[in-house]
Amino acid sequence: MNNLNNIFEDEWILDFLQKRNLLIQYKKAKINILSWNNLKNYFKERNPKESNIWYFRINKKYRAWWSFDNDWNLVIFKIDNHQ
Repeated sequence: MNNLNNIFEDEWILDFLQKRNLLIQYKKAKINILSWNNLKNYFKERNPKESNIWYFRINKKYRAWWSFDNDWNLVIFKIDNHQ
């Protein structure tokens, strides 16, 4: 993961976060990830481990699911209610 270039998400994800007042928390998480300050985000790999699907914590309730593309960009593809 040493070569992380950028974090991408679809426009619908930003709309989803905006409607739930999570956009500021999400942007803070993105800054932490890009600066390698990942301790607050609780990275975890989804089962099965070979799937290469990970998630990180936005807040206590919501998680962002992501995977890498071919250029070492982190691609957010789902926001999930963790509860």
